[in-house]
Order: sequence, then C-alpha cells, then structure tokens
Amino acid sequence: MIRSRWVSLLVWLAVLPFAAWAVLRTGGWNPVWQWVPLVAFTPYVAAASAIPLLLALGLRRWAAAALALVTGAVLATAVLPRYFGDGAQPAADGGRLRVLAANLAVGAGDTDVLMGLVRSLDPDVLALQELTPAARDRLEAAGLRRRMPHVVDRAVDGVWGSGVYSKHPITEKPLIALGRFRQARGVVEHPSGHEIEVVSVHPCAPRYDSKVPCWDAGLRALPRAGGQLRVLAGDFNATLDHRLVRDLLDSGYRDAADVTGHGLTATWPQQGWEPVPGVTIDHVLADSRMAIRTFGVHRLPHTDHRPVFAELGLPRFTDR
Repeated sequence: MIRSRWVSLLVWLAVLPFAAWAVLRTGGWNPVWQWVPLVAFTPYVAAASAIPLLLALGLRRWAAAALALVTGAVLATAVLPRYFGDGAQPAADGGRLRVLAANLAVGAGDTDVLMGLVRSLDPDVLALQELTPAARDRLEAAGLRRRMPHVVDRAVDGVWGSGVYSKHPITEKPLIALGRFRQARGVVEHPSGHEIEVVSVHPCAPRYDSKVPCWDAGLRALPRAGGQLRVLAGDFNATLDHRLVRDLLDSGYRDAADVTGHGLTATWPQQGWEPVPGVTIDHVLADSRMAIRTFGVHRLPHTDHRPVFAELGLPRFTDR
C-alpha cells in the first residue's frame, strides 16, 4: 500500500510540471522573470510531454494519465501548426516585397556572406540589427548602397543599433528607442503604389530581471497591424510562445515561418554560440492582407543569429 502511494506521488510529480507549463503558456502569465526566456522552449516541452503520459498509462494511474493527455493536447495544439503551416492565402497579386533580416552580433556578421545573400535573394528591404558604424561602412564599401540606395541608418556602437536598407525610396519614421535599443523604422514607397511601413525589430534580450521590463516595453511599442501595410522583421527576442508576439499576430499580422511550415526552424543560437537548444526568435511578421510566398532561414558566420527571408505578395493597390 505504501509503495503504491509512492508510485502515485512520483507519477503526479512527473505530470504536474508539464500541466503547469501548459497553463502558464496558454494564459500568457509571467510568474517570475525566468519564465520569459524559459517559455521559448515550449516545443521541446511539448515533445517531452509524451513521457509522463506513457509513464502514467504504464503504471495505470488513470487520473494522472487523463491530465497528461490533456496537457499534451494543449501543447501540441500550440506547437504543431508551426510545422504544418497554413495553406490559406489572401488574393495578393499587386506586386511583391522581398524582405531579409539579420542580426549582426555587434557588427561582426560576415560582410561577404551577407552581401552574397543580398545578391542571391534580391531583397527589396534589408532589416539589420546590432548594426554598428564599422559594419555599416564595410557593407556599403562592399556595394550595399549600390544595390539598395535608400536607408534609415540608426547604427551605433554596441548591440543597440539597427537600420533599414531599401531598393525603393524610404521615409524615416520616429525611432522606437527603449532601454538604449534603437528599432529603426521607415515607410517604403513601393512601385505598386503602396506605402509600406517596415520596422527593424530588436527589443532588449530578457536575460536578466532588470531587462524584462525593457523587453516588454520594446515589443509593446511595435505598431499594431491595420490601416497602412506594415512588416515587422528582425530579432524579436521572443517566439510564438510569448504572449506579446501572439498579441501582435492577433492585431492582424501573420508570421511568415508559421504560415509556410517553418515555424520550428531555429534561428538562434547558431551552432557553438550558446549551450542551449535552438529557438525561433527571428521573425518576419507581415500584414494579413499580404500573401506569404516563401520563407527561408540562412547561415551567416560570426553571428549568433541566422538571417530570415520572406517573399510577400501585396494586395492590389485599389484593394487597400
């Protein structure tokens, strides 16, 4: 009898942490600051949630098995759509917008490789994070301004700079500056007639207690969807398991990786940078009136992030 109670206790101890994770992730609550970085690993927890279910079933603890089954279903519902994608697309035959975003790791990202991506992917817009003056000068010496002559340049030494390069004329909008992080933004005059706001996204990284309010404010400051067409691209320091990103999606954006079935492709860290499993914190969020044609994650040496690329279809100008 005593042994049976100990077995039941151990089964419940295996099941309850997963159930708590599912509740916190679904509700979007942050009970302690450490939860903010932890929730990014929800896809791994979803996969591991099969273990307590099998344990409870094997030991015939039916109540624990029922809770484990519900927990696994909740986590699977949150995660699996990112793998399968969304085949529904709006009618968007009014031109294309190709967007490339890259975090340069305090300007250290390989200039030649990035310029190779610019040449091969042919983006209309390039959103850069951790753009330093030295990195900007190297890129422009390598021909970036010849290919993309229009720029919102908010380069600065350290991790705080950013920029938006464009093939088409771009008008700068007020900088989103919180906690020294400078999220550049501008309105691109597309040949289709559309004016599209593009933001180079980079809020604070929520690595410490003191950084979480800055991270929170940096994501909340991003423009909601609606009205003018908008694209948010870059290093969000957040995944689709963070409530603030889901709030952006609820306002009328779609995540290009999620829509195309690449939502579980890790963008950080690149191999060798951090001893943690990879997570998807770099995104291209596009107005839901745009079609998402393609999405890809690429390699860039000397930085901890992998660049992300999306080709978007624009609605007809008369359909705005």
